[in-house]
Amino acid sequence: MEKTVIVGLINRFQNQKKSNEYLDELEFLSLTAGGIVEKRFVQKVDNPNPSTLIGKGKMSEILTYVKLNNIKTIIFDDELSPAQEKNISKILNIKVLDRTNLILDIFAQRAKTSYARTQVELAQCQYLLPRLRGMWTHLERQKGGIGMRGPGETEIETDRRIVRDKIALLKSKITAIDKQMSVQRGNRGKLIRVALVGYTNVGKSTLMNTITKSKVFAEDKLFATLDTTTRKVVIGNLPFLLADTVGFIRKLPTQLIESFKSTLDEVREADLLLHVVDISHGNFKEHIDSVNKTLDEINAIDKPTVMVFNKIDAYKNEEYDETDLLVEYDEKNFTIEEWRKTWMSKLSDKVIFISATTKENIDDFKKIVYKEVRKIHIKRYPYNNFLYPDIDNFKLS
Repeated sequence: MEKTVIVGLINRFQNQKKSNEYLDELEFLSLTAGGIVEKRFVQKVDNPNPSTLIGKGKMSEILTYVKLNNIKTIIFDDELSPAQEKNISKILNIKVLDRTNLILDIFAQRAKTSYARTQVELAQCQYLLPRLRGMWTHLERQKGGIGMRGPGETEIETDRRIVRDKIALLKSKITAIDKQMSVQRGNRGKLIRVALVGYTNVGKSTLMNTITKSKVFAEDKLFATLDTTTRKVVIGNLPFLLADTVGFIRKLPTQLIESFKSTLDEVREADLLLHVVDISHGNFKEHIDSVNKTLDEINAIDKPTVMVFNKIDAYKNEEYDETDLLVEYDEKNFTIEEWRKTWMSKLSDKVIFISATTKENIDDFKKIVYKEVRKIHIKRYPYNNFLYPDIDNFKLS
């Protein structure tokens, strides 16, 4: 494991609590990429330093720690400009990454198919292009490891012209595959398309495995799924297509949204979205907002959606001490039943609380999916309405 330190900011947009939550996620990202976080550094700053993002005092503190503890990599939660990255690298003399670079690196590790690798390589080249100038000076320190997978050192050493040519080549390759995949999607016939969407590591692949009895790769790490998996599913006697898609994350790099266009097309072209949420995560409401923001960016926010609150087996509320008059009863004290009565109750019959791992409420989940898929199917093909009876008229398989 590579020894790393991570850096976050406290400013008018994020208080200390929020900053800690973001650094928790950054630490998980670092672990997923193969790094072990030795220390966190946080600075309160209203106007980030245009040269190094953080102030001289904090930079000096980090430099001392880096030297004493043989730290190999520093990771910033906020995106660094090419100039900031170059300046910080000069001062610390170690590898400097930001959140975007780290996510790109994880995608490079996770890409299994030729298509996914091409998509990641394009995103990395687009990220590297404005940073090439500073890379020449620091290549001696960048000998593989976190942040250096994917295109590899050969591309990084090249000049802008060659990288631009590479980008053009990768784009044309992706366009050709996109056309092919579009034809494949068109050839799937008249089956209703359902897509699992959600924040990364919320249990989409585990749910996919539970419903389809297939073996999609599932792991308790961020971005375990990168390549879209589509399976034919039959609930009762109603067949439909179910796609497991790449997880979203806060500040998902724009390069990846562009590169993974075809992967996101599975979401764009779906008839129904199953928005999976990890209700046991303290930031699950923010995760919902992040996913909705990305869905809005790809014009998929208005699609019929079922909210699936997963991992109820792992949910733990904080106990409320009624004798403590200084502490208010709030969301962290809510039970699952109390959550049901909040804004979630307005979702009517389009919300379900399940555990994909223990299979709790899975039959109820199947009933909701059946009803929603049947509704879309009957609207599209009214002539075969009688083929698919109401869910209450038969037993689920």
